[in-house]
Parts: sequence; structure tokens; C-alpha cells
Amino acid sequence: MTEDTKPPAAPDHATQLRNAYAMRAASYAHMFDVLRERYGTETALDIGREATRRLGEAMGVKYAAHGPDDLAGLCHAFLDGIPNRDSMFAPEIKRCDGDALEIHFHRCPLKEAWQAQGKSDEDLELLCNMAGAIDGGLFEAAGFVFRGETWKPGDEGCCRLKVLPGPKAA
Repeated sequence: MTEDTKPPAAPDHATQLRNAYAMRAASYAHMFDVLRERYGTETALDIGREATRRLGEAMGVKYAAHGPDDLAGLCHAFLDGIPNRDSMFAPEIKRCDGDALEIHFHRCPLKEAWQAQGKSDEDLELLCNMAGAIDGGLFEAAGFVFRGETWKPGDEGCCRLKVLPGPKAA
């Protein structure tokens, strides 16, 4: 085979992962836009949050062994389960003790993809809010209380996760 006929090299894992997040971001954005056109912003946001929350609930089952109060175990299991987490999300553990787990994500491939799509700050805030419902579903399904915040214009980075111990089983 000559250089002219050689098939192109497959993208590396990091590029493939970033492309997958970009496709997920585009999917969320298109669904949100269609829902907003048909039903208005608030209904679109409610439906989008419910859908992403349900996805989080399905994912949260694998962390239930840490509930309701093993925040250190949850922290390690959760962060260790994120592929390319440092380059894609740049998480900073702000607190991890018996009372709270706080993680600030300094990057987000979804938000970065929406920015590359030219979304306004107003739409970024709405899309982050919609997509961020996944975290509430995940941590609450695992038996914890979730009090995180999604990105807003003027914020540095992206989501700020705050997880508290859940209620003890009776």
C-alpha cells in the first residue's frame, strides 16, 4: 500500500471519547430545542431534566453499596469511573469527609461542545441545568442527598457537586 491508498489512522481513545461527548451534547441540544419550540422553555427544561435524571438513577445503582454515608468510598468509585476524567472534567475535590463530598468540575465536555456549537450563555445555563439532573438521579439512587449546582454565566468551570449522607435505613 502506498501513502495515498493507506486508510487513515483511527482516532485515539481520547478523541473518540471527546467525539462521543460532543454527539451526546448535540443530541441534548437538539432535543431541548425541539421541546422548547413545541412546549416552551419551562416545559422543555422539565422534560429534559426528568429524562437525564432517570439516566442518572439507572447509573446510580452501581454506587449504592456506598450509601447512605460512605462518602470517601463514593468519591473514589465515582471519580475512578470517569474515563479521562482529569483532561475532560478536571475535578477538584473541595471536601470529602463524613459530613459532605464536594467536587468542582473545572471542565465539562458537554459544555465545551455546546460552546463550540455557538450556544448563548442563556442556552448554556439551561442545557447545563437539564444535563446536570443526571447527578441528582445518580447520587440519590445510591442513597445519598444531592445539593449540587450547575454552571451559570459568570461561574468558573462547570458543575459543583455537593453530596451529603442519606437517611439511614430503618
